[in-house]
Amino acid sequence: MSNHTSIATRDQTARRHSIIGRLARFLNPRMLAYAERLHFLRFAIIHHRGRRSGRSYTTPVSARPTSDGFVVPLTFGMQADWFRNIQAAGGCIIQWKGIDYPVGEAEIIDWASARPAFNLIERVLVPVMGVKQFVRLHHTQASTLATAKEGKDG
Repeated sequence: MSNHTSIATRDQTARRHSIIGRLARFLNPRMLAYAERLHFLRFAIIHHRGRRSGRSYTTPVSARPTSDGFVVPLTFGMQADWFRNIQAAGGCIIQWKGIDYPVGEAEIIDWASARPAFNLIERVLVPVMGVKQFVRLHHTQASTLATAKEGKDG
């Protein structure tokens, strides 16, 4: 691959991430409203703290419960701010169907490991959507994440 091709590919990727980022900033508040009120489909709300600002954030994600926690697709990859924040903090709070679950020990897994958490239709759709990375979050003690939700309602 020539250097010119490599630069063009990076530029295309940067543009795509910029568009997706703008779309996410537009859609996230709307998805939060649905997720909070209706426990919308398979959406959960992640409560996390900014790794630099310390600010409290809420992010809607598509989560699947497992026996030891949750599996969350990394739709925007490992560079997603919410993911980087929970890595830095060691965990977060996932609100699933109105109940808060403290989770931590973020573990990157592939589709083969994540697949059992999804239903039959999702098992067909997820690979088509191109999501290749997932994070497994394990249940943890609430006391270790006491500050993750501070300021949620304030």
